[in-house]
Amino acid sequence: MNEFKHARDEYESTPIPEELDSRVRAGIRQGEMGSRTKRHGFRWGIGVAAACMVMVGGLNVSPTFAAAASDVPVLGGLFQILTVRNYDAEDGQVNQHVSVPEVDAEGDLAQQVNAEIQERVDAHLAQAQQVWEDYHDAFIATGGTEDEWSQREMNVDVNYEIKSQTDTTVSFVVTMTQDMFDAYNEQTYYNLDIAADKDITLADVLGEDWVNICNAAVQTYIDQDTTGLFFSADEGGFTTVDEATSFYLNEDGSVTLVFPEYTIAAGAAGIVEIPVAG
Repeated sequence: MNEFKHARDEYESTPIPEELDSRVRAGIRQGEMGSRTKRHGFRWGIGVAAACMVMVGGLNVSPTFAAAASDVPVLGGLFQILTVRNYDAEDGQVNQHVSVPEVDAEGDLAQQVNAEIQERVDAHLAQAQQVWEDYHDAFIATGGTEDEWSQREMNVDVNYEIKSQTDTTVSFVVTMTQDMFDAYNEQTYYNLDIAADKDITLADVLGEDWVNICNAAVQTYIDQDTTGLFFSADEGGFTTVDEATSFYLNEDGSVTLVFPEYTIAAGAAGIVEIPVAG
């Protein structure tokens, strides 16, 4: 975080050509993706990632440049969300598409969130590589040939999406996927109050009766469903929300609950998002 502060202080008064923002934005466009949360160990080609990494210092030449490079507006000077790793890389038949956010702000919360995101991303890349190698070994051991194997490939993706933001808060999701076998998805939601240096909880938004409010919203949503994809309670379906229930904040401050695939409904339902009225 000291690097961010030093760069911001050093260049804050640097004159910026009026056309810079439009030129930068014209050259930068990124996609967004979208579901499950797990932890794994680390192992990957560090050299490839390091060679393609977006250097944080370069993003902080000015608030305007930083916002354009990350395609996210600067928020009142209190904090920024920067894309600190952004690259496409190939390691044999494994294709990586990586865009990693970092919270540029003072306080312990930003440092903790950034460290967790880095850990999760590194674990995801390592796990995907291990899956690929294990699959290769099994493929050859069961009679497949190297020529047949060469026709296969795997895509590994990391991306993020900002759901809402104010001058003091931000809600965003980091999504990690790999398309081998069941198209593994992992989503982690972050709801941060930068001014208070704390996570935003459902209780903060909905009050002390947040459990009942959320449960009522979910049950109403299920009762109105006509697909027949939701599990009953006996089948392991929805019973209640708790502190671990994922959610994000919308631009109007309302809550949307998020349930990963297979947690409360069949896989055909995908990731289930349920709005909650305040």
